[in-house]
Amino acid sequence: MTTRSDRLQPAVDQAQRRQKDALQRLAEHQQKLASAEQQWEELQRYRRDYSLGDGGLTVSALLNRQQFVERIDQAIIQQGRLVERLQRQVDTARERWLHAHARENALDTVVERFRTQERQREDRLEQAEVDERMQYRRRQVGLP
Repeated sequence: MTTRSDRLQPAVDQAQRRQKDALQRLAEHQQKLASAEQQWEELQRYRRDYSLGDGGLTVSALLNRQQFVERIDQAIIQQGRLVERLQRQVDTARERWLHAHARENALDTVVERFRTQERQREDRLEQAEVDERMQYRRRQVGLP
């Protein structure tokens, strides 16, 4: 006869797999975000460093420099948008992991409660058997 805890074990196993998968996806999203943030910071640092040397240029060189700086600014804006999008993905992945983690914990708690009840039931049955044997022995010996 299978117990309630045994019947729930496949659901617990599935919940554990889902939680691990969600945690893995969260880690991947966090890694992508960290990489994008690093690139964004590098672009911003490059922009600051590039802007420091504006002196002594011809008009055409100054115009070329200005166009290049504008392209850097556009790249910074695009990278900032990417960082925002990736942050939203991390937030979503974190919520999914928290949900999966909570479900796993809830199922673990239920299974543990069932196992405790099953052990208590087994202990009561065992004690009843011991009591019955003791009564049988007393009757055999002739004790009240």
